[in-house]
Amino acid sequence: MTTNKPEISKYERIREEQRQYIARREKGYREQALKLFPWICGRCAREFTRANLRELTVHHINHDHDCNPPDGSNWELLCIYCHDEEHRKFEHFVTYGSGTESEKEAATFYPFAGLKDLIDAKK
Repeated sequence: MTTNKPEISKYERIREEQRQYIARREKGYREQALKLFPWICGRCAREFTRANLRELTVHHINHDHDCNPPDGSNWELLCIYCHDEEHRKFEHFVTYGSGTESEKEAATFYPFAGLKDLIDAKK
């Protein structure tokens, strides 16, 4: 008896391997973090129980998901909302910089400064 399994594409195989890798990695540090820390969001202080624990995430403080020291020094537990906000702040920092400049100088370039003179000269 032969089974007619459709052959999966290289893309689908790679995606499945990536999903399995991520699942193994997340299970490892997530389970460790949930044992180390109280089930409370580190930002908004929302408390979690087994019923809503899926909404509590592990945030990597230095944003390196492969840096998982067993003492949990690179982790903090955040609710999904605070976690999204933390990553939004990081993306904003990467895109626009720290925003700590004290003052920005005013623009001094005037693109139409001599336009009236040029128009008057043509008349």
